[in-house]
Amino acid sequence: MNENNNTNIIDLREIIKRLWDKKMVFVKVLPIVFVLACIYILPEPRYYTSNVTLAPEMGSVSGGGSLTSIATSFGIDLGAMQNPDAIYPDLYPNLMESTGFVVSLFDIKVSNLDGDIQTDYFNYLAKHRKRSIWKKPFDWVKKQIRKLTEPKQQATPNSNKKGVDPFFLNKKQHGIVGVIRENITCNVDKKTSVITISVKDQDRLVCASMADSVRVRLQEYITNYRTHKAKIDVEHYSKLTAEAKHTYERARQLYGSFSDANSDVILESYRAKRTDLENDMQLKYNTYTALNTQLQAAKAKLQEVTPAFTVIQCASVPDKPSGPKRMLFVLGMLFFAAIVTTCWLIRDLLGIAPFRKE
Repeated sequence: MNENNNTNIIDLREIIKRLWDKKMVFVKVLPIVFVLACIYILPEPRYYTSNVTLAPEMGSVSGGGSLTSIATSFGIDLGAMQNPDAIYPDLYPNLMESTGFVVSLFDIKVSNLDGDIQTDYFNYLAKHRKRSIWKKPFDWVKKQIRKLTEPKQQATPNSNKKGVDPFFLNKKQHGIVGVIRENITCNVDKKTSVITISVKDQDRLVCASMADSVRVRLQEYITNYRTHKAKIDVEHYSKLTAEAKHTYERARQLYGSFSDANSDVILESYRAKRTDLENDMQLKYNTYTALNTQLQAAKAKLQEVTPAFTVIQCASVPDKPSGPKRMLFVLGMLFFAAIVTTCWLIRDLLGIAPFRKE
């Protein structure tokens, strides 16, 4: 039985011969690509990255053990599912991307490593951020087009108030919010619940300062959320305890004055009145003691619900830039140019010559 198998064979020798014959094309293309890649990437400003790692206090999960370990291996956090709090570590990245939290970072004071810039974070990003010379013409064109096409922005209802209202942001503030969201990121390890805050900036000192400030702001936000109701209880019982103490002291003074003024009187009416004053004083004292006990319990509850964060890795000033990777960019462009040139030189071979029938 005769079988005719039509197989397609790529003739690598023919391809290599063609590329060798056209090697001068690579000699011309690759240096040009190298120069253009260097011209593009060298003016790009360097940026640094500083990281902060936190371990939040986690409540115990009932029915833990092997079930919890199995669920964690599949990326399911049973602690978060049974946690009564609305904000648990998995939601911290969403919290840090919220407009309210980002706007709260506007007023953080920063200074650069040289010491010639000392301002808040909003003005630093708006006025002192470096731009590549290749992007400046495009920014200027966009600005001119925006002036011609966009209507004049009206004043917001809160424009005369101090501070920034997250509900009403102008065009410039919206742009800075976007920049901050790109520069500041938060990642949570679902298995260990370890929080990593990363801050990227063109200045090393600003980078480290913002990383530490964002950590503090996040801790303050979570602490205020977790202790809000407990603080209200403490304030409530503090007010009631102060009023009860004042009422008790007045009753005690009234009883003491009456007893001193009628110490030698043997009339039953005076004795009965003194007994009534004593009983009233005792009742007010019992009320004061009960409220003071509740106040101490509320303070203990406040201390109990206050979350604790363990700083695993603190912020530090980076010594080396994290990007842009200029050498990798140039090598990548050279590799891409070599691939494109190769495909262009053997385009006819790829269509006909590499395949032959046997």
